[in-house]
Amino acid sequence: MNTRFLITVVSVIFLSSCSTTKTTGNDLASTTPIESQINLTKVKNDKVPVTIDPGRFTIDTVTYYIPKTVPGTYQLDDYGQYIDGFKAYDYNGHEMKVEKPDINSWKIVNAKQLDKISYLVNDTYDIEQTGGIGDETPFSPAGTNIEPNNYVLNLHGFIGYFNSLKNNQYKVDVTAPTNFVKSTALQQTGSIISPDGKSTTTSYVAPRYFDITDNPMMYGKLTVEEFQVGDIKIVLSVYSPNNLHSAASLKDAMYKMMKAQKVFLGDMNTTSRYDIFLYLSEGKKDSPKGYGALEHNKSTMVVFPEDMSDEELADSMIETVAHEFFHIVTPLTVHSEDIQYFDYNKPTFSKQLWMYEGVTEYFANLFQVNQGLISEDEFYKKIMDKIEMSLNMYDDTMSFTKMSEHVDEEPYKSQYANVYQKGALIGMCIDILIREESHGQRGILSLMKELSHKYGANKPFDDDKLIDEITAMTYPSVGEFLKTHVVGTTPINYEVFFQKVGLELVDSKVETNFILNGSDIIVGGNRQYGTIFFTDLVKDNSFWNDLGVQPRDIIKSVNGTKLTMQNADSVMQDIFSWKPGQDIEVVLNRKGEDVIIKAKTVQSYTAGNVLKADPKATEAQIKLREAWLKG
Repeated sequence: MNTRFLITVVSVIFLSSCSTTKTTGNDLASTTPIESQINLTKVKNDKVPVTIDPGRFTIDTVTYYIPKTVPGTYQLDDYGQYIDGFKAYDYNGHEMKVEKPDINSWKIVNAKQLDKISYLVNDTYDIEQTGGIGDETPFSPAGTNIEPNNYVLNLHGFIGYFNSLKNNQYKVDVTAPTNFVKSTALQQTGSIISPDGKSTTTSYVAPRYFDITDNPMMYGKLTVEEFQVGDIKIVLSVYSPNNLHSAASLKDAMYKMMKAQKVFLGDMNTTSRYDIFLYLSEGKKDSPKGYGALEHNKSTMVVFPEDMSDEELADSMIETVAHEFFHIVTPLTVHSEDIQYFDYNKPTFSKQLWMYEGVTEYFANLFQVNQGLISEDEFYKKIMDKIEMSLNMYDDTMSFTKMSEHVDEEPYKSQYANVYQKGALIGMCIDILIREESHGQRGILSLMKELSHKYGANKPFDDDKLIDEITAMTYPSVGEFLKTHVVGTTPINYEVFFQKVGLELVDSKVETNFILNGSDIIVGGNRQYGTIFFTDLVKDNSFWNDLGVQPRDIIKSVNGTKLTMQNADSVMQDIFSWKPGQDIEVVLNRKGEDVIIKAKTVQSYTAGNVLKADPKATEAQIKLREAWLKG
């Protein structure tokens, strides 16, 4: 039974004779928790009802906001576009006048009479076109899902805020079928089962609105596993619609990876619990398409395709979750005022994406070789892949700090993904410089620990002063590098840094896949004629060249699927995921005649540069390399 409803009824009986407004002194909106109700048992037309009770206002006009964007996405998503049927009610239950200044806000006049607001929330997953990458929907891990067996509750899509009350405590009640499994790091304060036993209302508390946006939930037919890594409890929650994967099947890989991360970080620890949410997409028209993850202070939300093998999924989770977990260092512990005082509807962006995303991505690769999860040659290959992608796909002369500060607008917006390529390489170069200057005793991890001690989760740094601070904390060479290659527009000569640690680039054949030569795609398209064809680069791809494929061969079908402009992306993604040993059939059109390719895939190679240990490296270079990789 809803005890709050009973209290409200009793209050109305005693107060109705003298007033129609709340007059007690302990119900002021400024001092009481904001009560939020999400009812998953009352979904109609794929919409979830939400009710917000903010307490009593003493001002005439208030505005309720749903975020335009949230931290970590670096794009404007307008979550207000998914809100329908917004209504405000006074203490007599009468509907009040509501104005709508823009897509993400609702202005309520005569706010002293406001009792509560209600609205319906649409989800984002089933209307995605490209998963929030280049379209108008949020990136899938930042989106929402409403379906009978699963609810992805990124709460910023369901619960909004009043500007003056963002630091108020929130009470969140979620009503769901009793047989649903629920998972969240948000603090649970109690639960009530309905009289018929069919639904359960679980209550949670969030200290402020930031904690609403920072704590996703997942409800439905989930599998959940918990395990301990040092003094951190890890909670892994998995939704696999066809039960192809489970939390149990991923547990060992996640444990091994996160144990290694904990050893790598040493005594740096900012949380006693970390949640991993994994939604596996069926790949249907209404399924999410933006594969990847979004970090939070104590959790990460991940979306991947369900049809991956256990090994492929485990490898992808290691790469992705490792990156997200290292965000506990930056920006979650070390960050600027733009993040500390994030404005959900008028955001400004920090200049330091090279650190937030780049250094984080660098750690996600470095720890693997540091902890023996991969070989040194495998690590070098990852570095070379990033160099090739950075040089071939992005503007290598663009100021990284300028791109970061203006990441929500072109021409910078389309360069964002370079934070995972050149951003990581910037981290590598700084690491090598610090190792060199300190004779191997310090590195970029040491620097990040020092910054975290100086600042921490609740003390932001001044964005404009960070590089000068880092220079003062390290060495003039580090400051010069940052000003020249990060603030400035001068491309980095990576061979200079490889020479410092006794590495060299040699011409060799390198492994590639069936759609790329390194970072160069080997197919093109003609929209006028609706054809997809192999380009001249196919001659340098050993697999296709050995099968006799020629430039300008038109691809008609792949494994029985006719190739069109409409399905080209999904078919190319399928080819990209091929592994050696698969039977394939590709029908080509060569000068008007069909050519049928039936084969078993083998490892493909192309010409390229390989990063290797220089056999002529000096003892000092080898010592510095060992400190860099193993220190």
